[in-house]
Amino acid sequence: MEEPAHSVDTRSFNIASAMEHQAAERPFQRGVVFPGGRDAAGRVLWNHLTFGELNGLADEYARGLLARGVSQGDRVSLLVKPCLEFIPLVFALFKLGALPVLIDPGMGRKQFLSCMERIQPRVLIAEPVVHLLKVFFSGSFRSVEVAIKTGRRGASSLEHIRQAAPEPFATVPSQRHDEAAILFTSGSTGPAKGVTYTHGVFDAQRRSIQQMYDIQPGEIDLACFPLFGLFSMAMGMTVVIPDMDPTKPAKADPKKLVEAIQTQGCTSAFGSPAIWKNVALVCREQGTRLPSLRRILMAGAPVPTWMHEAFREVLSSGAELHTPYGATESLPVSSIGSAEVLAETQHRTREGGGFCVGQPAPGIEVRIIRITDAPIPTWSDDLEIPRGEIGEICVSGPVVTWEYKEEPEHTAAAKIWREGEPFHRMGDLGFLDEAGRLWFCGRKSHRVRVADGSEMYTVPCEAIFNEHPAVYRTALVGVEGEPVIVVELEPGGEVDRTVVADELLALGAANPLTRRIQRVLFHPAFPVDVRHNAKIHRGELADWAKGQA
Repeated sequence: MEEPAHSVDTRSFNIASAMEHQAAERPFQRGVVFPGGRDAAGRVLWNHLTFGELNGLADEYARGLLARGVSQGDRVSLLVKPCLEFIPLVFALFKLGALPVLIDPGMGRKQFLSCMERIQPRVLIAEPVVHLLKVFFSGSFRSVEVAIKTGRRGASSLEHIRQAAPEPFATVPSQRHDEAAILFTSGSTGPAKGVTYTHGVFDAQRRSIQQMYDIQPGEIDLACFPLFGLFSMAMGMTVVIPDMDPTKPAKADPKKLVEAIQTQGCTSAFGSPAIWKNVALVCREQGTRLPSLRRILMAGAPVPTWMHEAFREVLSSGAELHTPYGATESLPVSSIGSAEVLAETQHRTREGGGFCVGQPAPGIEVRIIRITDAPIPTWSDDLEIPRGEIGEICVSGPVVTWEYKEEPEHTAAAKIWREGEPFHRMGDLGFLDEAGRLWFCGRKSHRVRVADGSEMYTVPCEAIFNEHPAVYRTALVGVEGEPVIVVELEPGGEVDRTVVADELLALGAANPLTRRIQRVLFHPAFPVDVRHNAKIHRGELADWAKGQA
């Protein structure tokens, strides 16, 4: 692997400076809004902190953590539920130069403990239940030297360690390539891996997102995935954290989300398709419109055409549903809006052309290379395949991360080096069309190798069967060289599965992409990822399919 050649840049890139800037520019604007229960009439009681209060609280936490022995470079496992204090706590760590380690708590105990063992944090800031887990699984927490609990009780509580002072806390100056955080992938397509984020990557992401969607300071964002509220706050947006469990987005109450949008006047919103599906259905059923919204950003899985159509009726003229494409290792890569989907790309999607994910984001270079599972240490132009052909998506640019922390083998498998800068192999298949737009055709690891030596790709094939009105979603899997389509039916419908299976096979036979599929299986509820509740665990479905007669 080529050695990284870090360029010299004298500017400070510490992402904490974004909070300090917003606090100076708009000290009395609400920074974070959080639901605090309901009054006697059933109305939500909203609590908030202004930008000035957020920055002041971040300073108090930073002083207290420093006094407890937390220092620059320390890895800090942060396991805190959504609350008013979450954002200032994260920015306190940035101010210190410590590295917040963010792991999805919903990934399951075994995966979580594995992440802790591999990343070896020195500091643990967590809910009391995690500290209890530390007692029973001490080996997984053996690296922890400083343990702090959320809440107000005890000398080691967050509330107790706060330290006020008349002067601002002196934020540690950081450069572009200095480490800022470790963010774990969801583990939806393999073991969860810690991605090293630098201050330069955070800065580039903030600038790219703001430019792509014309986000203005003073807007109000509904953050259904609280981590993305950090970017919103850094752009000068008020962050509204809704009443929902972010580890179970598919179970979020859509009426509560609509209530938050309407009472807070949200102009922007981010969340998984699993969330917005239910919001669309409720709005359609009740005839509800959301005129304050200028945009909805929907990420984590392909968004079906019907959702674009549904939100066209819910949003005001000029407002759009956008589907940014990317991954923890590189975000954003590209984006497309409803107007373009409905006017130009939906027909190709329905015919098995894949999902269009739009034009590359500012500063992003997209290349499509031939499909291989082998590591590629160094970039060569002959890796590329002709435009229009399906291959692996590779991206380069300022938002692309450089490594998986403590995972050199995974880093080598995912990075291709060109003149000291990385191309990230997305692990996704796709192609570039004649207009330069990127199309997504499924995960590389999910492609089905057929007995005749050919390969079939999930997203194009599944789109053919998803057109059936009784089908909620489908998954293409391989069973000993045979392509099989697994079906999850629309909930609540009473259908004859034999009839539906015959109709699906007829649909498949009419398209050259799917005519080799001769078997349909029905599954009660697809296993999905913990972060978005939308990415299908096709590996689990393949194992299940092998056991079906």
